Amino acid sequence: MIRRVLLAVSLSLAGASISLPASAEAVPFDNAWKKQGFSLFSSNRYSYGGTVMGVSSDGSVSLTYRSLPQSAWDARSARWSWAVAQGVRPTDLTRKGGDDRNLALYFVFLPETQVSQASRSITRLLRNDEVRVLAYVWGGNHARGSVLPSPYMGSRGKTIVLRGAGEGRAEERVDLAADFARAFGGTPGALVGVAVSADSDDTDGMIRAELRGLRVE
Repeated sequence: MIRRVLLAVSLSLAGASISLPASAEAVPFDNAWKKQGFSLFSSNRYSYGGTVMGVSSDGSVSLTYRSLPQSAWDARSARWSWAVAQGVRPTDLTRKGGDDRNLALYFVFLPETQVSQASRSITRLLRNDEVRVLAYVWGGNHARGSVLPSPYMGSRGKTIVLRGAGEGRAEERVDLAADFARAFGGTPGALVGVAVSADSDDTDGMIRAELRGLRVE
């Protein structure tokens, strides 16, 4: 009897340790991600392994994007872990053509009235005047928590520095709603997609990195 009780408690605790909150949405790294290169001859390499994405960049730059299902549209926070085994030197993230960074994780918002017309092409989506993008970055020479203008997206996007240039591993949890208010004012619309990029073309550097366990809540 005691052994049965202990086994039931053990199974219950094991389940609690791996289960997500009811409102959490795991974002898998699967074949739903689509790569967008910015140069015909220069592009990063991404590997998708369910809960982990590997990223390699050799003097190159590109972005990979995934649309999110309707169940994730009202997410207002996110968490993930990431690691950099090899990265680029510190740069000025506000400088167009000189803003290399190890990793950037983008959260893409649209007003709910426009979601039905949202393009699955990230390049078209980013040209929409109503889109708003929070880009959380590992890289650059700025202080942690800095909110920076994007040299490419204008008023549509803001860069938020989580880690300066360097190697290591870290766990992140971000308040999307609070950061949206700081960056743009007001409240976010629907979270329609996420994207990942690495950028080493301006410094002719090399990046070896990964992301794990991306969840939105």
